[in-house]
Amino acid sequence: MLALLYDVHGNLPALEAVVADAADQGADGFLLGGDYALFGGWPAETLDLLETLPADWIRGNGERWAARPEEAPDDGVVQGAIAACREALGEERTARLATLPAGAPAGEQTRAWHASPASDVESFLPEPAEDDARLLDGVLDRRLYFGHTHLPFSRTDAATGIELVNPGSVGMPFDGNPRAAWALVHDDGSVEHRRVHYDHAAAARRLRDIGEPWSNVIATRIERATFVAG
Repeated sequence: MLALLYDVHGNLPALEAVVADAADQGADGFLLGGDYALFGGWPAETLDLLETLPADWIRGNGERWAARPEEAPDDGVVQGAIAACREALGEERTARLATLPAGAPAGEQTRAWHASPASDVESFLPEPAEDDARLLDGVLDRRLYFGHTHLPFSRTDAATGIELVNPGSVGMPFDGNPRAAWALVHDDGSVEHRRVHYDHAAAARRLRDIGEPWSNVIATRIERATFVAG
């Protein structure tokens, strides 16, 4: 069985809870969907744990931004978090993460991306949208795994029949539920969305203890399990 872990964002306690749950469920492999360290209180420690897993990795916009800050939004929260992440990981590790592939095969007629086949920042929403056709243009796979929006859901695109699966965010859910989100792909191909309790208040305190404007914003996002502008 395959565990889908996306958008960990340096939240070590959330990742530990998910890895333990995946072991309890019998997962024997992991698909790691990007945004591993940026914005978190434990960037290096999170990567240390991820590197112990039997996993396939892809790159998220977080890895690209950390290596090339000039490609990231000119925003205090983003740039402040990038500076902290680069310092914690070091130049070599930061650069290496940015060389991960943008996508990877993840089973029969299935492929994983961070946000979509078209972009690492443009993604799908729980409800059909006008952009879906553009984001799926030329896609021949029958199922896509992706994240980026931090909203767990599964739906089938009516025009193409492609199944869209977002496991949600391990470290920073945005659906109002602060529990860590991940998904388990069973041997028969069925997808089970799972939520795991962890001490999200402690994760927020860790960020507030950093004492920077960016970290206070991210702490609020974790506390409220919703996106809060900086």
